[in-house]
Amino acid sequence: MSLIVQKFGGTSVADFDRLQNVAKIVVETKKAGNDVVVVVSAQGDTTDLLEKKAAQINSNPSKREMDVLLSAGEQISMALLAMAIEKLGFPCISLTGWQAGFRTNTNHCCARIEKIASSRLEQELALNKIIIVAGFQGIDKFNNITTLGRGGSDTSAVALAAALHADLCQIYTDVDGIYTADPHLVDNAFKLNEISFDEMLELASLGARVLHNRSIEMAKRYNIKLEVLSSFKKHKGTQLKEKINMERMLIRGVTRDDDTARVDLIGVPLDIDFLHRVFSLLGNNNINIDLMGQANVLSSRNIVSFTVASKQLDLAKKIMQENKAHLQIEEIRVLSSVSKVSIVGAGMQANPVVAAKFFEALASEKIEVHLIATSEIKISVLVDRNKSARAVKSIHEKFFG
Repeated sequence: MSLIVQKFGGTSVADFDRLQNVAKIVVETKKAGNDVVVVVSAQGDTTDLLEKKAAQINSNPSKREMDVLLSAGEQISMALLAMAIEKLGFPCISLTGWQAGFRTNTNHCCARIEKIASSRLEQELALNKIIIVAGFQGIDKFNNITTLGRGGSDTSAVALAAALHADLCQIYTDVDGIYTADPHLVDNAFKLNEISFDEMLELASLGARVLHNRSIEMAKRYNIKLEVLSSFKKHKGTQLKEKINMERMLIRGVTRDDDTARVDLIGVPLDIDFLHRVFSLLGNNNINIDLMGQANVLSSRNIVSFTVASKQLDLAKKIMQENKAHLQIEEIRVLSSVSKVSIVGAGMQANPVVAAKFFEALASEKIEVHLIATSEIKISVLVDRNKSARAVKSIHEKFFG
């Protein structure tokens, strides 16, 4: 007998018919002789609707109360799915995150899992029950409800798989695996049979929104057998592994991320002390910096540029404005109409042709590059947002044909 953790996203449980479909998938897994623990997200757009309700009441609610409110979405899903499984004649029980033993830190809206007290889960499994757990949530040391941030149900599922020593963790979603590019954007994008944890982590951080970043990190750390597959099609999905058969592919995927903005600090001292002060200020305010660049345009007009997530742009600009005189910045300029376009692949580590083909694809479309960042398994560039779709298509065609 195997223990399988299955996670179903919001689109998979969005309405009555889809809940029934999920119930059948779970029951089929149980009939095959497996113990099953299911993690569910909130139905469809429930989280967005709850956020809108909160905004109508209070434009600046406390993060604690937002966690209380948003956790309700997953609880609705878990109870409805439990009812659907009961109707099929199988014993099951639904548990909130805290009933399932999720203990987190006190960082509301983006809490980190500290441990899972799994005794309740083990007791219910011993009674041969299917367990349905509300994803995305836990409880802190003060017994306050916490949530793990958007996409956190993926992390809940992988954490349960690690705590229970599961044989397999399956992430069911509305796509049937990991693709070489967004199939809605690139017609000839194709599904990968397998991908390494490192490659998937890079893709997720660069705009591929199939999996929550922290779930991939956790799966790698605990060597969880992880699979992404569709809840609507009975196709084989994509397996995530530590090491994979490279299949002679130089890269594994092309992504774009529109959730990015550029900040230029113009007329600044171009020395290490200035950079240290700027990035310390941003880091102390939990602002993550991505692409960076610096240039000496004229002897008196040095420029330092960097990108931040769009939602952090106002805060980053505010901090720079408040410290403008102290940092000796002549001018602060921001640009929100940009996108980050990237390629990822372990096969590019020692192959100089990759960079040449990447920039050849951009040049063929006359797409200018604002900033560049590279690592052993990625190349990222900042381009005008209205050209990002063309960039992705051209790059994908250049590498995958």
